[in-house]
Amino acid sequence: MQVTEQQPTEHPRHSTLVYPVSDGEPVAETYDHLYAILVTLEVLRQYLEGQQATVLANQFLYYAQGLPKLRVAPDVMVIFGVAPGGRDSYKLWEEGEVPRVVFEMTSKSTQQEDQIIKRRLYAQIGVQEYWLFDPKGEWLESPLMGYRLLNDDYVPITDLCSEALGLQLQVEGKLITFTEITTGKRLLMPAELGQALEQERQLANQERQRAEQEQQRAEQERQHAERLKEQLKALGVEPIE
Repeated sequence: MQVTEQQPTEHPRHSTLVYPVSDGEPVAETYDHLYAILVTLEVLRQYLEGQQATVLANQFLYYAQGLPKLRVAPDVMVIFGVAPGGRDSYKLWEEGEVPRVVFEMTSKSTQQEDQIIKRRLYAQIGVQEYWLFDPKGEWLESPLMGYRLLNDDYVPITDLCSEALGLQLQVEGKLITFTEITTGKRLLMPAELGQALEQERQLANQERQRAEQEQQRAEQERQHAERLKEQLKALGVEPIE
């Protein structure tokens, strides 16, 4: 989606302003761009689970109260200090927090908007980190380029470390991967997460079966001990407890 910076029109005094949640345009330009958006959204959502933060993808970000035409739809944005969960749109004056990190999955057709219009806008509203990812390798010198806000403008993040997220970013194929800076733990991708959950399920089943076998063995030993006691009693020998 494109940034809309049209001048506002006059509204009747008692009219209700409408802030649309969609403009009817495709979510992403290509499958590669869409997949990169969805994977980034889910990986960061899992990473921030349990924190006062939310991750949104392609929702309208309204940055001027009373001016519903002033909006932008970041491909992925991370906001801290707000209630977790999704929103149909994000209004700065209602939530009270500016997105701390924004990702744009860029392409040749959007490069001017991403490099000039959105970069200027995100800096003006105070987005701390701005990341451009080119999943098809069409125009960026490097597929992933990050910028950090410094004195009202962005400077390159040369080591691809996100201070805002505490993550090291890198490119694997047509996706961004994330590693915790403090622990070196790589965040699982959605497909890997599914595999990990299945492995955990299998291990849990194995542990349950082992516990059941141990219980059966203990019961067999108890029954065997009872039979021995009965046999000793039949021979007139009082078993020692």
